[in-house]
Amino acid sequence: MATVEKMPMLAEGYQKLNEELKRLKAERPLIVDAIEEARAHGDLSENAEYHAAKERQGQVEASIADIEDKLSRAQIIDPRELSGDKVVFGATVTLLDEDDKPITYQIVGQTEADASNGRISYNSPIGRALIGRKVDEEVEVSVPAGDRYYLVSKIEFI
Repeated sequence: MATVEKMPMLAEGYQKLNEELKRLKAERPLIVDAIEEARAHGDLSENAEYHAAKERQGQVEASIADIEDKLSRAQIIDPRELSGDKVVFGATVTLLDEDDKPITYQIVGQTEADASNGRISYNSPIGRALIGRKVDEEVEVSVPAGDRYYLVSKIEFI
């Protein structure tokens, strides 16, 4: 029997996926209209508008199926309800790099990750290395640029 793997995410990420799903579903009738209009132009074998609309229809349907799958497996986690002394999903972690420069990351789901805004996936190399760590623990992370060393200086649930 196959088990369904839960997909942890924050409420904010769940809401964004829901909004994207609504937007894509609203696009469906527009695509159908575009296909009908292109069909009216005659020969479908050389009808670029028809082929573009059909291709877009396939992309939208695949995206809808993907998002519906993620939403069905979503496990919504509120970091404010968490506590403890270890890094877990949803925690905001402040690290000190080798130059004692602070870097702050929040551990989030794959669909919510945005490293430029300090949000990293729990599946990323840094995310995997941080899970389960405590304050004052050293963390070694292997990234394409080489090995990096960090010290966990603070764990927050905000």
